[in-house]
Amino acid sequence: MKNSYDRETDSLTITLCHEPVSESDEIRPDVIADLAADGTIVRFEILQASRLVEDPDRVTLEIAAPVIASHR
Repeated sequence: MKNSYDRETDSLTITLCHEPVSESDEIRPDVIADLAADGTIVRFEILQASRLVEDPDRVTLEIAAPVIASHR
């Protein structure tokens, strides 16, 4: 997983995996989800990022531990 901010285009890209993109959907205004053929989210692109994200140059990503349900 990685993210990058391009000041020239004011776009923030958050890459989740390195699968080929087969489809892109604008899920909200200026937020695009790029999907692999199997529907897996490959990356998010945030256009006009400086309007939508506080300090896009300093975005950090954290991966939460998976939640494991207990079976009783």
